[in-house]
Formats: sequence, structure tokens, C-alpha cells
Amino acid sequence: MTPPRTQQIPVVVLAGFLGSGKTTLLNHLLRNRAGTRIGVIVNDFGSIEIDAMTVAGQVGSTVSLGNGCLCCAVDASELDTFLETLTRPSARLDLIVIEASGLAEPQELVRMLLASENPHILYGGLVEVVDAAEFDGVRERHPEIDRHLAVADLVVLNKTDRVGEAERERLRATVAELSAPAAVISAVHGRIDPELLFDPALRPDGEEKTRQLTFEDLLREEGHDHDDHVGHLHAAYESVDFTSDVPLDPRRFIAFLDSRPEGLYRIKGFADFGAGDRDNRYALHAVGRFLRFVPQPWARGEQRLTQLVLIGAGIDAEALRAGLTACCAEPGPETPDAETERAMWGVLRYVQQEPELEDVQQEPELEDVQQEPELEDVQQEPGPEDVQQEPGPEDVREEAAAEA
Repeated sequence: MTPPRTQQIPVVVLAGFLGSGKTTLLNHLLRNRAGTRIGVIVNDFGSIEIDAMTVAGQVGSTVSLGNGCLCCAVDASELDTFLETLTRPSARLDLIVIEASGLAEPQELVRMLLASENPHILYGGLVEVVDAAEFDGVRERHPEIDRHLAVADLVVLNKTDRVGEAERERLRATVAELSAPAAVISAVHGRIDPELLFDPALRPDGEEKTRQLTFEDLLREEGHDHDDHVGHLHAAYESVDFTSDVPLDPRRFIAFLDSRPEGLYRIKGFADFGAGDRDNRYALHAVGRFLRFVPQPWARGEQRLTQLVLIGAGIDAEALRAGLTACCAEPGPETPDAETERAMWGVLRYVQQEPELEDVQQEPELEDVQQEPELEDVQQEPGPEDVQQEPGPEDVREEAAAEA
């Protein structure tokens, strides 16, 4: 089996109503990115792009979508136009964050990403930010927040310092019920551990030493928002490690993934399916309800192990380890038989097909890249008559499952 030839960049959608703290959380990620190169697509609402200007000083590759609402696009083509710029190898990005407007429909953004034909992107999850202090009021004015929470992969209950302990527990229980099975974590000033969303990028030693001084470096030198908060932020979630030198049974493992418990947000690592595919290990990327396997050839002499990390909030570590141990296969044939091949079908359903070489467009030269449009060139926000009827959460889930 041929592994994908293109590197895929996770795309995280950051959503929430106006005032929930999305931009504050994004700025926190940018200041604590640990060398990870983050591209930002800002989708603002309003004639003055205050949010875009706030972020623009911290990111070299910021694309503003102007004052139009991205969710009003008919299909994924407009979003792909901006993603193309950030996913070119010359941009050398590790992660893309789309900060949605407070009035954008997050399920539309997810739909666009899952329908995108860009081979360089990988769905990285929908993160919904909720203002704990104003939740009841926002829910009264915007009852659609229930629908937004229902399609979220991770919910950040922000500004919890502004409510008492009893109120905080009530809000957490309400949000958890509305967003199940998504993970729910509490935060103050949008501070969450970046490793909850992405893995720090590994750079050659010389590369980081010769790079230009960044805004992040200045903040770290001043002692802002860094080491003092690392331990506290990590305590908001749990991570479970699992390693086995016994291959996994494909059917049991897929059944385990299909029955993931509430609060489990992300799974990463590599799976060994033994006789199911002797040539490849399978890199696993799971975020919320999204699942993807990527076959990768074993290196010569490499020890064949399954190595997984499961990340979430309020999860039972021992139960997860026991469930994974039960997925280990009994000794079987060295070569795949018909039963083993049928068992692998469940895994192969989640392997993305690589496009043919002639279908992959050649990357344009830097001088061919269009410049970001000026504010006066950005199209006006479409009227209500141009907006398509919003789908329900059940339609999004069905489409997400079909795309996966």
C-alpha cells in the first residue's frame, strides 16, 4: 500500500459567540506555540476589523476574509482559495487556525473543510469557546448555541474566574450535556495548554537559532504567560499513553474507536496491525468524531510497536488502557488470510486516497501568489436572501462520517 505523498496540515476551527474570548485564546496559542508555525485565517464580523488587526501583529501569514461571513459561501471553493496560500510548502506552516466570527455557523466551516479538495489539509477539530459569565444570557438571545455545542469536538468554558464554584459546576454540567460526547475544559483568559490542540513542531537545531526574533520571544523574555502557567494548564486535561509489542486486531480496534467515551478529544500515534499489513504501520489521527489512518512503511530494523496517546478531560485512564489491551490480537498466521484481509476493511475505510499525480497542481512561484486584498476590495457581506438554509447537526454528522 502506497502511503500519502503530501504532508497534511491540521486545520482547527475556533468558534464562539462575540465576546466569548476566541481572539484572546488565539493570541495565547500564538504566544505559546513552542516553535510551531501557525497560519491564521480571520473571519471577522463588522466593518472595522479590530480582531484581524489584533492578530496581524503576531503572525506573518495572516489572511483576512474581510467583513463578509464565511459561512455564507456556497461551497468550499472560497475557503480553499485562502487555504492554498497557507498550505504551500514555501509557507512552511505546521498548523492553521480559522477564527470564525461570533455570528458564523461553525457547522458550515466544518462542512467546507471536509468537502475541500485540498490534499494538504487535515481536519483538526472544532473548538467552541463559551463565556461562563454570560452563558445563560447568550443562550437566551441566541438559542442556536445549543446546536453549535452539539457539533463541537472540544468546548472551552472560558472566564470561569467570574463565577462562583457552584455556578461553575452547574454550567459545566449543562455544557457537557449539550456537547456530549465532546470534552469540556475550563479556562481563564483563554489560557489552555497548546498541546491539547497540536503537537509542538520539531525543528533542526540550527534553524531556530538563526531565525528572526519574534513577538513570542519578547513576551517570554518579559515573563508573560509562559512557564508559570504550564503546570496549571496541563492539569485541565489528562493524557493516557499506551504501548504494545503485540499487534492490534483491526476489528476490535475499530470497535474501540467507534465506542470512544465522552470527554476523549484527541488520539494520536501509530498502530501495528501485524499480518493485516506487514509493510506498514498506521499513523492515527482522531479528533472528536473525525478519524483518519495514514499507512507509513516500517523502517528497516524498526521495532514493531503500537504507540498511542489519548487526550481528554474527565476520562478513565485505566478503563482506556484495559480497552486497548483487549484489542491486542491472539497469535495468528504470519501472512494475511482471507479473514485478516476482511478485518482490515474497517481500517481502510478511514485511509484517505492520494490523488493521482496529474491531478495535483504544481505550486506557483512566490511572485505568482496574489497579495491579500485591501479592505476596500473585499466584497460586501451578502444579504439574507443569499444565505443558504442552515443544516441541522445531524446533517453535519452524516456528512462528516461520509467524508471520513
